Amino acid sequence: MSIKSSELIINPDGSVYHLNLRPEHLATTIITVGDPDRVDRVTQHFDDIEFQQRKREFHTQTGTYKGKRITVISTGIGTDNIDIVFNELDALVNIDLEKREIKDKLTSLEIIRIGTSGSIQKSIPLNSFLISDYAAGFDSLLHFYKSEHIQHPKISEALIKHTNWSPLKSKPYIVRCHEGLYNKFSSNKTVKGFTATNVGFYGPQGRILRLPLQDDNLNHKLASFDYNGMPITNLEMETAGMYGISALLGHKALSMNAIIANRATGEFSKDPTSLVNDLIIYTLDKLVE
Repeated sequence: MSIKSSELIINPDGSVYHLNLRPEHLATTIITVGDPDRVDRVTQHFDDIEFQQRKREFHTQTGTYKGKRITVISTGIGTDNIDIVFNELDALVNIDLEKREIKDKLTSLEIIRIGTSGSIQKSIPLNSFLISDYAAGFDSLLHFYKSEHIQHPKISEALIKHTNWSPLKSKPYIVRCHEGLYNKFSSNKTVKGFTATNVGFYGPQGRILRLPLQDDNLNHKLASFDYNGMPITNLEMETAGMYGISALLGHKALSMNAIIANRATGEFSKDPTSLVNDLIIYTLDKLVE
């Protein structure tokens, strides 16, 4: 059945609505970053760049690194943008855009996020590379999809009980990364993480400027949560959404985090730019191993 024009919006040049990309522009291995300017910081290491596009916060470049074709795209901040980017990436490979029909043979993308994050555990030092094994989504994105089969409700219920989670907030959902990618990218240079994906940078992550918080002890509660030896390790704003949408669509996803802050000790990295660049090189080299 053909997908209606109002549901899948195609630009006059045949590209998908927000990303302004056509299928031939996309590699099956994709690196996502939040900051549009970070795309250049990834592709500066490429052998060549075959395509560039920029629309709104979505900056895309496709090229090769050590002979491997890779697309790098910025998502902007938040799981609302993840919903847009990941659905449109999927449409590019799994929907015939001319016929507006789902293809008989589906393609699974390999998607790796390179982002920054703050640790809430004293044991995770600044300048670490943390891989999100599990993620807790404090947004509501996955609740808009039939997603119960990819969630881990026992962990969610334990977290709700431990934090005395307010019923006025969205119910946390728990999702996991692609195990094969986790094994591929893990090494003695990485830390295993259980990442909390927040809906904002200030209040939702326990920062107080001028506004009081509904629960000013939440970060302490999160830091003291431990489910069968899995403590929550760090805070950021995209991972749970990308794990959930990727799993639902049949794609492989992994989130690589440069720990630039430790909220437990109040420290911030003295050279976050170099740390992120080191993580970029680490990730690229793991992709081509």
